[in-house]
Amino acid sequence: MSKITLTAVIHKEDDLYVAECPEVGTASQGYTIEEAVENLKEATELYLEEFPLENIPRSLLTTFEVPVYA
Repeated sequence: MSKITLTAVIHKEDDLYVAECPEVGTASQGYTIEEAVENLKEATELYLEEFPLENIPRSLLTTFEVPVYA
């Protein structure tokens, strides 16, 4: 069985961490970053069992700045 490397984007909402996989479109949450990523991994594995993807494009991560208006 081969493996692929996917991206997890994580942000905090109230008392939970939300993890999203931009390549597949799956998301999950947890009370810790580790729990959120583990739940995302499980959700993504289940999704890909049902909807296998032949070519998953690799995400490019970058940052940018915008002005802040008070």
